[in-house]
Amino acid sequence: MGQGLWRVARNQQLQHEGYSEQGYLSREQSRRMAASSMPDTGHRKQVPGGIDIYHLLKDLANDELLWQGLCKSTWGHCSIYNKSPPLGFSFRKLYMQLDEGSLTFNANPEEGVNYFMSKGILDDSPKEIAKFIFCTRTLNWKKLRIYLDERRDVLDDLVTLHNFRNQFLPNALREFFRHIHAPEERGEYLETLITKFSHRFCACNPDLMRELGLSPDAVYVLCYSLILLSIDLTSPHVKNKMSKREFIRNTRRAAQNISEDFVGHLYDNIYLIGHVAA
Repeated sequence: MGQGLWRVARNQQLQHEGYSEQGYLSREQSRRMAASSMPDTGHRKQVPGGIDIYHLLKDLANDELLWQGLCKSTWGHCSIYNKSPPLGFSFRKLYMQLDEGSLTFNANPEEGVNYFMSKGILDDSPKEIAKFIFCTRTLNWKKLRIYLDERRDVLDDLVTLHNFRNQFLPNALREFFRHIHAPEERGEYLETLITKFSHRFCACNPDLMRELGLSPDAVYVLCYSLILLSIDLTSPHVKNKMSKREFIRNTRRAAQNISEDFVGHLYDNIYLIGHVAA
């Protein structure tokens, strides 16, 4: 049985390559026979095996599963994903709308969000907008920073989407600033971001906070210390870098209940891995 199936498969392969069980068929004859039996396709390109690239691309362009995968891999969350599709819906059309909306957002964030809502892609809800931002990587971070500064309600929901459980503080801060980019200058917005991060970090790690004796205010101080240390160690303009001993002394002066070993580990992380808000 197995040999019979193998022989059938082998015969098909030989016939495709210009052979037959009855004998050898020259490649030139094979090409002529193939050419005479092939309809005129208007000089469409074909790949080896006789596959018509035009029809192949046409089939791919109409493959809804392919377009669905492209949509969800680029824009991980949209309100429309969780609704019954409207009449005439297609993921190909949705992809074009998502791409258009992203380009609009990167020019004018408010207009971009309004575009998504007008197409039924996003609900008019801070939580839905926050989920969309959290799961999308095609949005311009500078425009996004401006938008979140103006929409603090969306910022609040975006912060709560982060899970910092069992993460070391500097690593959690890096993850936070990868999603919500820090402003280029110190000011009220940076203070707001650090405050929200500090409360979220404590909420995700209640046991650790009790063990270390840390409060959101203490985490806030540590975050500012980490940012300043990052600038000090990575900036080429700072010639005299802060030593580990100096960092421990300065940090414990601002937050007295923190252990020396813990602060030392914070310094080592910045020294080895780099800036927390790069």
